[in-house]
Amino acid sequence: MMKRFGLLTLIALMAISSHAQKDYKPFEAYLYNDEYEVFLRINFYDKNIKIAGQELYGELPGYLGRKGHSFCWVMVEAEIKNEKKASMTMINDFGSEDLEASLTRKNDSVYIFKQEEGSTVKIPKNGKWQKLPKTLVFKRK
Repeated sequence: MMKRFGLLTLIALMAISSHAQKDYKPFEAYLYNDEYEVFLRINFYDKNIKIAGQELYGELPGYLGRKGHSFCWVMVEAEIKNEKKASMTMINDFGSEDLEASLTRKNDSVYIFKQEEGSTVKIPKNGKWQKLPKTLVFKRK
């Protein structure tokens, strides 16, 4: 009797685990970089992210923002290349600069954001513009 219960429990746990893995969407996430206090809020599947206070942009694949500030870089296009890599086109919220970037999933919690072509991402910090490195590591929160 105990063996049968153990076997049924194991089968149930495997089914739950399998279902959870199918629902995992690596490019639907909130990602954060502690060093520069910037984040990526993304959903490259449904492309339904709205920027708080800037709803006039409508639903988007995502954006790059800075903690405690309304400035952002808007993702106007995003394409998932494979389960580990996506590409995106971004503009600053003034519409004066744009760039192409990629996002690579290193593992389930670490992502590499790389500016490929175009403008350099700059964020406001202490009343000045700070350039971000071409490559940044983000962690899933």
